[in-house]
Amino acid sequence: MQRHKPMLLAYPLGLYALSRLLQLLFVWWMADDGKVRDRLLAWDGGHFIRVAEEGYPTGYTYNAEGQLVGNGLAFFPGYPMLVRLTHFVTQFDYGTAAITVSWIAGGFAAVLLCALGTRLYDERVGLALTALFCAQPMSMALSMAYSEALFTALVAGMLLCAHRGDWLPAGLLGLGAALTRPTGAAAAVALAVAAGLAVHQGRREGGTGRTTAWKPAVAAGIALAGVPAYLLWVGMRVGDLGAWFDIQTAGWGTTFDYGRSSLMFVRDALRDGDGWVQVSVAWMLIAVVIAAAVAITMKVWPPLTVYGLIVLVLAVGQGGYYHSKPRLLVPALLILVPPAVALGRARPRTMALVLAACGAFGLWYGSYLITVWHYAI
Repeated sequence: MQRHKPMLLAYPLGLYALSRLLQLLFVWWMADDGKVRDRLLAWDGGHFIRVAEEGYPTGYTYNAEGQLVGNGLAFFPGYPMLVRLTHFVTQFDYGTAAITVSWIAGGFAAVLLCALGTRLYDERVGLALTALFCAQPMSMALSMAYSEALFTALVAGMLLCAHRGDWLPAGLLGLGAALTRPTGAAAAVALAVAAGLAVHQGRREGGTGRTTAWKPAVAAGIALAGVPAYLLWVGMRVGDLGAWFDIQTAGWGTTFDYGRSSLMFVRDALRDGDGWVQVSVAWMLIAVVIAAAVAITMKVWPPLTVYGLIVLVLAVGQGGYYHSKPRLLVPALLILVPPAVALGRARPRTMALVLAACGAFGLWYGSYLITVWHYAI
């Protein structure tokens, strides 16, 4: 057992640190003005930092023409509150605190993903899963003042604890995920599935029903309460129970339309797209749907499958900026399992070459989108 510890800690941390260093070098090389830090704090990072520094708005926000626009209430509290705590403890400015939280959380995510992949399959698959996560096309978000790194760490920890039967930590981590991003609802549902499987298995093995069931049920209930609690709080703060959805739609156009916008985008991009980013995102969306379908045929652990499919449906099924979708899929995890398993079964040299190629493209791609590309991610 002792010999596995470096594999489960030092190796994933090394992969993560190397990917972040290379990512920053790409950004530095591609940024004409050399302002790497400004790129890491761009776009939604500004909203997170304002929430951390000033707290949440007390109501709707309107522009000069009287139109409703997005504001900080669209952003769940887990990440900005942790940024605020980091600022208080370290006395870093809020921007530095935000980057620090993301970088540290990303390290936890790498280690926990490696442990999860190792538990579900083996050590090589765990390492491949970690490497693919760190080098996917929009892993750039792990280096920015965004919540993806923290959210993934919480979800990976929740799934790992659930698989091990540690229900109280799983419930608390699920609640943390649910208070970090709206897709925390997917994590909570996944935990409920894990709890149901555990109760069913316990009864098959002769458990006494109530004694066997209460811990998984409580864990699932704790996690399931997170997203509704925040949405209700926003509604009560604004005076309109649908306030969060109105703010999200006004600011980011993310109304759920069952994938109609994404389907039309892919069709138009492949038929007469006028930019390589547009076309590349279309192919990525096709690829992730195929990867999810393959994962289903592989019979991946059901809670992970349920979580990944819900995240995929929420990302692809809503309207909004098409160039944000690769970032929204960073925490999906399920779509990385088929290539991770394939690489884990390949020869070491093949595995290394494929991961190096994926890393070179993915790290460059994310750097391009926050330096040369002119739109928000």
